[in-house]
Amino acid sequence: MTKFMQICKKYLPGLLLCFGIALIAWILGRQFTIIGGAVFGIVLGMAAGLIKRPEAFDTGIRFTSKKILQYSIILLGFEMNMGNVIKVGTQSLFVMLFTLSASFITAFVIGKALKVPGDMAVLIGVGTSICGGSAIAATAPVIKAKDEDVAQAISTIFLFNIIAVFLFPALGSLFGLSDIGFGMWAGTAVNDTSSVVAAASSWSQRAGNNTALEFATIVKLTRTLMIVPITLVLAVYTSRKGRKAVTASDMDNGKDADMDTGKDSGIKAARDNGKDTGKGSYSFRKVFPWFVLGFLAAALMYTFLPIPAAISAFLVQAGKFLIVMAMAAIGLNTNLRKLLTQSIRPLLLGLCCWTAVAAVSLLVQYITGNL
Repeated sequence: MTKFMQICKKYLPGLLLCFGIALIAWILGRQFTIIGGAVFGIVLGMAAGLIKRPEAFDTGIRFTSKKILQYSIILLGFEMNMGNVIKVGTQSLFVMLFTLSASFITAFVIGKALKVPGDMAVLIGVGTSICGGSAIAATAPVIKAKDEDVAQAISTIFLFNIIAVFLFPALGSLFGLSDIGFGMWAGTAVNDTSSVVAAASSWSQRAGNNTALEFATIVKLTRTLMIVPITLVLAVYTSRKGRKAVTASDMDNGKDADMDTGKDSGIKAARDNGKDTGKGSYSFRKVFPWFVLGFLAAALMYTFLPIPAAISAFLVQAGKFLIVMAMAAIGLNTNLRKLLTQSIRPLLLGLCCWTAVAAVSLLVQYITGNL
């Protein structure tokens, strides 16, 4: 059997299963745009995961949930025009600074108080502050989050996406927001891109113009760029945390060896273990999210190269479909029974983060006189 055939036998069953589920989810997502294909993908994947499957599918499913997910993020860069960052001006960037801070501080403090696992708290904070499921997708491989944590974080974000679509236009009218004020609020406080567009479209339809929709979309795309610095910071943090864990392990091994064979042998054991384990298990090169640089490179290409609109649109759609495939894989790897029996604490954390971001966005706009 050739090497190519071996690779196909190893990966193809899982890839085809994820593709089939994603295709159904994609079609459903096009029909129910408020929900979106990614959510359908993870739900259908979890449903299919209830059926016992042969181990031959597992490798391809794991590859899809990790690597395919990273490739999809790169392709999304082909809709990001760097000029949009300048267009929204310092006003939106100023608001984003406060909303990002509010989300992460809330996720950390409330997450600790509610005893939500650290990785899940990070995913909920990132999903709330940046761009919902896409940000969770980009962050998960960086912090090596479990599929169960990813599934619960996405489910939490999805719930508040649905609420925002219906609640934000009504609250915007109640608060007397301007078109730009509402566009800024939706663009900085609604989690997912599709939900931002849905909420802003509802407002613009009532207002009889596209001001809020256009402004919200630009703000949301600019906000998406925050994936880059946030994932880089998380990568450095993960790398340092890993090195500390290895160092602690080395010290313990050194002490054990010292008790058995003497001080010199203990030091040697610690050094050897540091060489073998530290470099092999935890290194910045391994934890660095290279795919984020790919995302940034794609955005720069889209901005400065004459890429035909049809090609860039195709690449972005391909990236979105790959995200649905990855969500299907995550669903397949998720224990639905365990997920349903988990506590309500992640939902409470999501509510706190979402409320904090929405309130801070309005507060900053009010203080700066931009409502």
